Amino acid sequence: MGYFAEMKDSLKAFTPIERRNIVIYIIGIMIYKFGLEAFNGSIVALATNRYDFESIRDKTPSRTFERVGLLTGLNQAFQCVGSIMIAPLIKRFPTKNVLSGAIIVFGLFSAILLIVDAATGGTFVPAAYVKNHPKNDFSYYGRYNTDGMIPIYAICGIAYGMVELIRRIIPRDIVGGNVQKLRKMDSIVHIFYEITGTAGAFATALGLIPALGNNKAFLITPICFLLCAITWWFVSDLGFRREGNVLKSQPGYVKAMLGGFYLFGESVFVGAKILFSSRKFVWLIPGYAVALYAHRYLENSIAPAVARRYLGNSAWSQIMVGGSNFGELLGALAVFLTSNHIRTPLPWLRLDALFLLIVWYLPSWRPANMDVSQAWMVAGTFIPISFGWAAGDVSLAAYIQACLARLESKNKNVSALGAVMSFLYCFYIVTYAICGTFLGRYLDSVYNNTGGSKGGNIYEGLTYTAGVQFTVISALVIASTFVPKGAFSFNPKMLDNEELDADLSEDEQRVVDGVYAGREKGGDDGSERRDDNSDKMPAIVV
Repeated sequence: MGYFAEMKDSLKAFTPIERRNIVIYIIGIMIYKFGLEAFNGSIVALATNRYDFESIRDKTPSRTFERVGLLTGLNQAFQCVGSIMIAPLIKRFPTKNVLSGAIIVFGLFSAILLIVDAATGGTFVPAAYVKNHPKNDFSYYGRYNTDGMIPIYAICGIAYGMVELIRRIIPRDIVGGNVQKLRKMDSIVHIFYEITGTAGAFATALGLIPALGNNKAFLITPICFLLCAITWWFVSDLGFRREGNVLKSQPGYVKAMLGGFYLFGESVFVGAKILFSSRKFVWLIPGYAVALYAHRYLENSIAPAVARRYLGNSAWSQIMVGGSNFGELLGALAVFLTSNHIRTPLPWLRLDALFLLIVWYLPSWRPANMDVSQAWMVAGTFIPISFGWAAGDVSLAAYIQACLARLESKNKNVSALGAVMSFLYCFYIVTYAICGTFLGRYLDSVYNNTGGSKGGNIYEGLTYTAGVQFTVISALVIASTFVPKGAFSFNPKMLDNEELDADLSEDEQRVVDGVYAGREKGGDDGSERRDDNSDKMPAIVV
């Protein structure tokens, strides 16, 4: 009962108004996550089916997973653009208002494919298909070029990036700069976020897609996003106070956005210098960025490939993603409950690396086609893999923030933390965009060479794209955990003889906050004012 008592005491650390705002924020983020799972899961399954359908109809070699890799890779790249575009707005308006506006924009963008599908003759899945869907018959989809999904989904990535950036900033507005409160709030929010993510993935695979079809299953997404925006609107103004001449003293939006692109590029360059010039930080590249790539490849590439080529139903990839989300929930909860006993991310990273080897069963596995129980089995094997990744990711993110907040950046425009996180995120994005596309092309070639739609398989392909690739990543991650000083202990209490448990000073805290570095606390009412250097701060927090 000690852990639950500790959780109860954690809630008492917040004031009544903070608890009210946290509750409203959590309700909104749960609605958001449910709509997001329906959208992302449906789009990947829709693209998979459409490319296969076009290949069979036109009697051309399959290019399905090359295109799906490009589709998801560009979406993630454009999230960077969205986050840069939104940064100037949070200097001018209350964060919760910008967040509500951004989620409405995301909802409108998510409806584009619904409109295109309906305008080109798309319908809901025929009633006769609900119980017995003919194999490879998707004639009820809209008659548009499937490659058109790529730019549309990329545009959605811009809106996605807007929301994701603000979602990482608003906790500071809700509970202030207290490190302990921020950690507690982040943990609580993450747990509810993953609970809804698990439920949303399962609901999409088992309810929405079978009943509505891949092309219509995300009909609930704009509705969820609208409800989410309305919910978040009721969060308090969070002490925001606009100075009388603030808009006159700030540059125009376009100029600020262009400055954001410049600062983002500068952040990436500075981050690379910091990481590659020190033993203390270079291990973060495989430990964080490469591990993140492996997790995204598992959910966005391996799961759709197994669902479509092994089981014959692309919608079941969301069952596997649901298992992955549940593993993330358990991983985040494990870090929350053991934070006093496991003080560095190294034990979790080593566990993450070992669990990656679980994918080796896939190349030799021969499941029955169209058997949903097999999808649940894959979901079960994804739980430990994502458990290890989430535990490593949560603990490593906290370590990076605490460690780099104490490093004074020599560049006046960007903080060390913002620079390193920008580089790590760009490294992951570029890696996924390149590897996702080329490994997808390789899977397609294996499928075509073994018969294609007339009985082809991807067993050999998964030997290399899953087994060999994840073994190499596992070795890289484990090797990286022995790089920092003091890392040879199984559960080291600190790395590089640096104590990170103490709270930051006020100046250090502003560096951690990135875009908030230009804000200074005002009076006792919690309001804030901005200093003259606010436009020189990093434009993105990853």
